[in-house]
Amino acid sequence: MAGVITASEPSWIGPFTGLSPRQFNKLITALRREGADPVRKGRPWSLTLEDRVLLVAAYWRTNLTLRQPAPLFGVSKSAANRIVAHLGPALALPPRRRFRKNTVLIVDGTLVPTRDRAVAASSKNYRYSTNHQVVIDADTRLVVAVGRPVPGNRNDCRAWEESGAKTAVGTTPTVIADGGYRGTGLTIPHYRRHKNEELPAWKEDHNASHRKVRARVEHTFARMKSWKILRDCRLRGDGVHHAMLGIARLHNLTLTRRQANEQLNQHAPAHLRDIV
Repeated sequence: MAGVITASEPSWIGPFTGLSPRQFNKLITALRREGADPVRKGRPWSLTLEDRVLLVAAYWRTNLTLRQPAPLFGVSKSAANRIVAHLGPALALPPRRRFRKNTVLIVDGTLVPTRDRAVAASSKNYRYSTNHQVVIDADTRLVVAVGRPVPGNRNDCRAWEESGAKTAVGTTPTVIADGGYRGTGLTIPHYRRHKNEELPAWKEDHNASHRKVRARVEHTFARMKSWKILRDCRLRGDGVHHAMLGIARLHNLTLTRRQANEQLNQHAPAHLRDIV
C-alpha cells in the first residue's frame, strides 16, 4: 500500500522535522552509522529508514494517536507502534563527553504532562507530570544533556542529582541556574536572607545579567515544546525520556542550521542577503 507521506518528497521533511533535506540525509547517514538500521532475520521493515524516521518525527510533532498517522505512511497502527518503539531510542541525543575550557552551561527543569502514572506525579501544573532537567550551552544554546525523568513533585535541587544531569555535566566550571537550586553549588542569583533585607545595587545588577543569560534555557523549552508530544505524552515507561532526547537532537540540528544561515547571511554581499 502506497502512503501519502514519504521522505522521498522533500516538502514533507521540513514541516515534521524542522530540517532541510540535506540535513535530514545527514541524520539518516549518522543513524545508519550508529546501527539504527541493522540487517536482521525475519520480515523486513515495510518502510525505508528515511520514512520510519519521518513517521517518528511526525508522531512527536503532532501527538496524534498512531491510528491516525499510520495510514498516511501506508502501514498499520501496530507497525507504526513498533517503529516508534524501535527508532525512538536510536534518535536520542548522544551524551557530550567533554566540554571546551571555560564553558558556561545553563540548567533548568521543565514539566512534561505524562499519562503513565508509574513515572509521574501530581505537580504544580495540576497534572501528572515528569520533571526533566535540561542543560544547554550558554554560548551556542545547544542542548548538551537531558536528565532521566523524575516525578513532577520533585523539586529541582533533588531532580538535579536524581536525574543524572549532575553526573552528565561532570566538573564543568560554571553552571548557571535559578534560585530553586540553592545548596547545589551552582551559580544562582543573589537572594535576600530575610524579607526586610535590601540587596545592594551591584547584586541587583548581577541578578539582572543572570536573568538575561538564563532566559536562553526558557527559549529552548519553548522551541522544544512546539513538538506537541511534550504537552501531553501518552508513551509508557521510557517513552517520554526517549521522546525528550530525540527532540533535543532534532532541536540542535535545527538550531545549527539556523545559525549557519545567519552567519552566511552576514558574510554575503548586500545584494544577495535577501536570497541566501
